[in-house]
Amino acid sequence: MTAEAIRDSESGPRTRPPEPAPAPGGAERPLRVALLSYKGNPYCGGQGVYIRHLSRELARLGHSVEVIGAQPYPVLDDGVRLTELPSLDLYRQPDAFRTPSREEYRDWVDRLEVGTMWTGGFPEPLTFSLRARRHLAARRGEFDVIHDNQTLGYGLLGGPGRLGAPLVTTIHHPITVDRRLELEAAPDWRRRLSVRRWYGFTRMQRRVARRLPTVLTVSGSSRREIVEQLGVPARRVHVVHVGADTRLFAPEPATPEVPGRIVTTSSADVPLKGLVHLVEALAAVRAEHPRAHLVVVGTRPTEGPVAAAMERHGLAGAVEFVKGISDADLAELLRGAQVACVPSLYEGFSLPAAEAMATGTPLLATTGGAIPEVAGADGETCLAVPPGDAGALATGLGRLLGDPALRARLGAAGRERVLRRFTWEQAARGTVERYRAALAARAAPAAR
Repeated sequence: MTAEAIRDSESGPRTRPPEPAPAPGGAERPLRVALLSYKGNPYCGGQGVYIRHLSRELARLGHSVEVIGAQPYPVLDDGVRLTELPSLDLYRQPDAFRTPSREEYRDWVDRLEVGTMWTGGFPEPLTFSLRARRHLAARRGEFDVIHDNQTLGYGLLGGPGRLGAPLVTTIHHPITVDRRLELEAAPDWRRRLSVRRWYGFTRMQRRVARRLPTVLTVSGSSRREIVEQLGVPARRVHVVHVGADTRLFAPEPATPEVPGRIVTTSSADVPLKGLVHLVEALAAVRAEHPRAHLVVVGTRPTEGPVAAAMERHGLAGAVEFVKGISDADLAELLRGAQVACVPSLYEGFSLPAAEAMATGTPLLATTGGAIPEVAGADGETCLAVPPGDAGALATGLGRLLGDPALRARLGAAGRERVLRRFTWEQAARGTVERYRAALAARAAPAAR
């Protein structure tokens, strides 16, 4: 169920929410949290998933949470307020890269957004940060802490004096990793030039990240890369693992296995996700397991490496794409699978791995980025293979499809690992600890 959307304009009248009452027994009082999300689609990519589940668990802990976001707006649960801070939505479907009508322009930020798109860049992190700064300045004193979800835009600099509260920022992983992988996969100089221009915002994100007082990230692997690639001092970067909704993503013995079903999540046809290697592996494994078929949670590509591989191997009937499904539908899809696969070349955490393991579905995953931190040891809680290796993926698929006992053992061990280490309640509690540390750091100079 979604939260009620608040569509007040930035200049319109607004009633300040009451400050949470002191906690009983002298405990620390609940906090008023502004959670910023420049892109919140819960069905495409991990940012919308993070916003939804973290905000819900913060609210369950008694904190007042307001998500301030742009299109695509996040889907939120009861108890979380949504304030819409609209962009021009230049990448909406089906008219992506559209040119707005003259009546749609509101100010210079809108013109900056369109001008950056026209010249091949991606404007949303910068333009959202500018709108968010203006919005927060008008509401100074309403929040105890501001939590930005990887916007890393210039508008969020300036500290509590400008924003009205301490800033905590989550960086899931440096987008410089995506940029590098796409440049390596580019077929010619024109494509490389286009990739460099599109990822031009990463220069801004490096500069902003180095000036942030508190950075959260989701894995030790991401922490190392934030320090090395973005130049953030290690003492400012704190790991708070995220996880799965283990109440929803849970085994259901009554759900029958679908013979040969392999499930993967691929939010975009980009090299980072490694989907083309899984398609190649599927073609190989079908010689021994002809019922093997792949269900991809994502959008079917009409061109590019994945589409070409499917056509080359005649897999049109063996690969199905589903998009926009609910979490409940995804959980049911995973329960019926014989194998869940994460073929990514790199992940900053891998929510799909955690969710698959939580359902008790055996996992085949690469060792790219932080995936081993989530999936665990090869042969104990998953089967692990090198990233970018279609042959190794095919071998792993064949082992799992042909060995029911192995599937049962890995599925049970994977579920237990997630319950111990990767739940959203644990993520919310760890995040609140960093909020309170940021507030204490702000108060210390005043005390001195």
